[in-house]
Amino acid sequence: MKLEIYKVARRYGLGVTLVAGSWMRIPTDVDFTLTIVDQGFDAADDWIAGNVAAGDIVITADIPLAARCLERGAYALGPTGRPFTELNIGDALATRNLLSEMRGAGIESGGPAPFQARDRSNFLQALDRAICALRREGNRP
Repeated sequence: MKLEIYKVARRYGLGVTLVAGSWMRIPTDVDFTLTIVDQGFDAADDWIAGNVAAGDIVITADIPLAARCLERGAYALGPTGRPFTELNIGDALATRNLLSEMRGAGIESGGPAPFQARDRSNFLQALDRAICALRREGNRP
């Protein structure tokens, strides 16, 4: 997924900030930065939620993080291209919590479907739409 994000960022001339608990290799040819945070529980999520701004696009599969980003006016997008919005985040959180409770009770829910080529295509299209929409609204990027 990172390679796709890099490609889109280069095309639009956008900066990218990756947040992780340890060092990783990132491209050096454009405005890409790596922020290394403590490895504590939710440290990366807390940093992202505390530093995200309106007009930012956050790519995450973490639904509670997506909700926190939406509260700050950011755009949240899942890795399969699913945009998280004020209209669907409540249902997404409720479903996540229900599945978590089921797992806690020992009920297998199967987990997410494997990532497929169409997911990559959907993601790229959704990211492109998000960038274009933010630009039309006069927000970054």
